[in-house]
Amino acid sequence: MQTTLEQRIQAFVQLGKVLGALANNSEWPGFELGLTQEEYDSALQVVQNQVPYNGWFTPDNVSLALNNWSNALEEDNLKAWVSEYDLSNVEMQTVAIICAGNIPMVGFHDILCVLISGHKAMIKLSSDDARLIPLALYLIMKWQPAMKEQIQWAEGKLEKFDRIIATGSDNTSRYFHAYFDKYPNIIRQTRTSVAILNGTESAEELHALGRDIFDYFGLGCRNVCKVYFPEGYDINTLIAALLPFQEMAKHNKYANNYDYNKAVWLLNREDLLENGFMLFKQDKGIIAPTGSLFYEYYREKTELLSELEQLQDRIQCIVGHGHIPFGQAQCPTLRDYADNIDVMRFLIS
Repeated sequence: MQTTLEQRIQAFVQLGKVLGALANNSEWPGFELGLTQEEYDSALQVVQNQVPYNGWFTPDNVSLALNNWSNALEEDNLKAWVSEYDLSNVEMQTVAIICAGNIPMVGFHDILCVLISGHKAMIKLSSDDARLIPLALYLIMKWQPAMKEQIQWAEGKLEKFDRIIATGSDNTSRYFHAYFDKYPNIIRQTRTSVAILNGTESAEELHALGRDIFDYFGLGCRNVCKVYFPEGYDINTLIAALLPFQEMAKHNKYANNYDYNKAVWLLNREDLLENGFMLFKQDKGIIAPTGSLFYEYYREKTELLSELEQLQDRIQCIVGHGHIPFGQAQCPTLRDYADNIDVMRFLIS
């Protein structure tokens, strides 16, 4: 028997509460979370032991992701989002989902869209993020056993599906198009985010920009990889504002990337600025390697925005005054779809 929309909403609301408790390393609060203490402690173990499987998934980064999902899955947020779509006559289809694994639970929004709209999700996980999403869906199926019929784990070749949502790199997206263009599809490739400064930013805003740059070690498509300064701007203002993030240098994988890129660029006699944990390079590109930040100067913002409009298929979001507020790039809402493609519209069209 298929679940109702309200039952699915309530299952995800309950999940949001559990994710919030897990993110904050809270002790078992009792049966109000819908879990026994043994079940809750087991879930906590999964959350706290991600580093052996993916060195980028530090406790802080996992907690950040789970807290963001806890906020997104609050009942008012879920109901307001779902109310924008007519889900009354959705005929169940099987939707294949190929997940990325660059940041914790990055593929969960696609899964949420498929399940909440009443479709069946055929999920192919990334090996880099193969434990958090199964934990979340295990909990969903515990509270709503009928939703087991909507969840299928894919191993090997994908077969017998009606639509597909695939997220990968520029290279993998070419293969995805070759294999899956005969199906209704959403195929995503590499994107990044940029920030535009105008010189009036406060110290607090520049520090918040550090979150946009360094959250998840800069590995997400919503992380700022390039900053545009007005002509005459003193870059040392930003460099100084980022000093509180120097703990990044203590993470081995991040430090290895920093050292490697520094060595390559110095061998090539590139002009660089550095502060011991971040390389600053003036560059026309918009996708900077991990441990580095590209920057460029502009004269007129209108001209800059026109240039960025030409790069809209490469840019996920823009941070700055009049755009996404500083510090909020990695706090997307349910309406903030990857590549600005409305997945829910795709699923009910």
